[in-house]
Amino acid sequence: IGPEIILKCFKEMHKLPDVSPVVLGDLHLLKRCAAALDIDIDIQPWTPGTTISEDTIPVHDLSSLKGDELQWGSPNHVTGKAMARYITTGVELTQAGVLDGITTCPIAKSTLNEAGYNYPGHTEMLAELTKSQVYGMMMAGNKLRVTLVSIHCPFTQIVSQLNIHSILAIIRLTHSTLLRDFGIKLPKIAIAGLNPHAGESGIFGNEEESIITPAINQAQDENINATGPFPADSVFYKAMKGEFDAVVCMYHDQGLTPFKLIHFADGVNVTMGLPIVRTSVDHGTAYDIAGQGIADHTSLLEAINLAVTIVNNRNH
Repeated sequence: IGPEIILKCFKEMHKLPDVSPVVLGDLHLLKRCAAALDIDIDIQPWTPGTTISEDTIPVHDLSSLKGDELQWGSPNHVTGKAMARYITTGVELTQAGVLDGITTCPIAKSTLNEAGYNYPGHTEMLAELTKSQVYGMMMAGNKLRVTLVSIHCPFTQIVSQLNIHSILAIIRLTHSTLLRDFGIKLPKIAIAGLNPHAGESGIFGNEEESIITPAINQAQDENINATGPFPADSVFYKAMKGEFDAVVCMYHDQGLTPFKLIHFADGVNVTMGLPIVRTSVDHGTAYDIAGQGIADHTSLLEAINLAVTIVNNRNH
């Protein structure tokens, strides 16, 4: 649904007056999508360094995907290589100062791997491309922000990825991101427990006592306002009431399940710890509805808007 939500987003770009976006992608494919979905908008080629024309979609044409070989919702290794090139070019242009930041549409991780890029997702690929050693994922909305200690790994491997160092690293990243990118002067951070009832004094597990609490204590020694560990079944409610600016979660679905329940349409994925600004939609490729004209572009619009906010905050 990437081409579709890009087209719909540009139709509403007047809502974001402080941004001049360009598309890194396939000019022909965007035109084909616009024709198929009856979206009337001017799509023009753009090259880095040239003027961006108003009321058009400027496209840095990076691939030549043949229309007769493509079917909506059916990726292959050719589209996977094109997808990877869009990402790598975005990083290069941002590092060179041609672009101020990147907002990404969803990718299929399996197709990325099929094309020869062995990453579990955007986050890890961007971290390697920018040589970032400490990085993380934040999901941000106007009611809730969550960050993740372990990200894309099987459920059976979660505990092996949790230790004092990994938890403390994400607490630090969350703190610095709230300060630098969101302009929050005194961030309040809640730390979710791993086990039911946050372990209940070791009855349901000892990770809270052995690794999570020591990480919190060390963060507090660094003057970070981190508290917990809190039971995961109540901490998100407290955060939504405004008691916390973000919740550090131990694993992917612990944080993303409540987040998407609230911000399914308008949530934004922010990569913490990169030298460049990167935001993304909070949803997947939705191949089952690709090409039908019914995909919701709200998350992409919000992701662009947040990227502008982060760029401005970093420049102040």
